[in-house]
Amino acid sequence: MGFARPLGDPAKHFWLTRSVARALGLSLSEAMAEGTLTAAGYADLVTRCRTCTRVQDCETWLSECGGSSDIAPECCMHKCMLETLASRH
Repeated sequence: MGFARPLGDPAKHFWLTRSVARALGLSLSEAMAEGTLTAAGYADLVTRCRTCTRVQDCETWLSECGGSSDIAPECCMHKCMLETLASRH
């Protein structure tokens, strides 16, 4: 049996999730309003992000992309989902 890792700070991971989405030109709030993302789905994104061990890689990517990118960082566990949502907008 493995050891449980503590989850990361909820506020930090909320902003990381939101910031990666925004860099892709995706508003998660708008995706919820349009029905392409549920509130539970948004909460799941943030909760899963809280399990990530690559926070520093994500923060580095965000600082280097200048707030705009066509693709999510390779280290992001939500890469495919965020890119798919972004392509719908």
